[in-house]
Amino acid sequence: MVPAMILVTGASGTVGSALLATLRAAGHPVRAAYHARSDVERAVAAGRDAVRIDLGVPATLPAALTDVEAVFLVGAMSLDQTRHELNLIEAATAEGVPRVVKLSVWRADEELTPIARLHRPAERALQESGLGYTLVRPNFYMQNFARQYAASIRTTGRFAQPHTDAPISFVDVRDIARVAARVLTTDGHDGRVYALTGPEALTYEAAAEVLSRALDRPVRFAALSDAEARTAMLERGLPPYYADALIEVSRAYRHGGAETVTTTVRDLTGQEPTSFDGFVRDHRTAFG
Repeated sequence: MVPAMILVTGASGTVGSALLATLRAAGHPVRAAYHARSDVERAVAAGRDAVRIDLGVPATLPAALTDVEAVFLVGAMSLDQTRHELNLIEAATAEGVPRVVKLSVWRADEELTPIARLHRPAERALQESGLGYTLVRPNFYMQNFARQYAASIRTTGRFAQPHTDAPISFVDVRDIARVAARVLTTDGHDGRVYALTGPEALTYEAAAEVLSRALDRPVRFAALSDAEARTAMLERGLPPYYADALIEVSRAYRHGGAETVTTTVRDLTGQEPTSFDGFVRDHRTAFG
């Protein structure tokens, strides 16, 4: 099965942009949905199919769904995320879209964290919608190191996170994109839930050792108290609700729960998932 058109929401985001690149490289018809008009204008100027949507304004959704047979659903994290994702699911149902693939989070069904509790109602809505659906639940992104910690690693040789003793099976966003592309363009995935990880689970201390070897200079992990971590997040400009949610995620998995390693990436794509060492070497310039 090759859909006549795939709509990718969150097209400017980390996963959405990687998925667009993967689908386009394979020659699949894809429409990028952006919130910012400037993103739409740039894409159209480059000859791409692109539309502006606002998941908070349902009237913007039907036109974007015209002739679409599969949707990749990504809702930006906010207090309104659940309502926004439900709006898209309702619009897809009304427009008769056959399939929705939702990007969710690790162990969302257990609702252990505020972020999981934002995702779970949309998961349930899909399960009850009658649509073909697939839930993709990746573990923590390796790209967080390049986006959130790289500046500190470059300037101080350290990165800081709330204290945790447990390993995490970090996953590369490029592998998430490869899985999503496979699910969107082949049959046999309706009603499935895919938990995605990298090939190993690492503590932050172990990740610092990998960074040190790959970058050929010392990198260390600084464990912060929850209060220290929250202050640092607010100083970086994160909204208070976002900082609080990330702290709760750290608490939920502080002593275990994110260390499981799955074979899903290899099973679905036929490729081994990216190791953390491989990720760091591929992104070496980000770390200086």
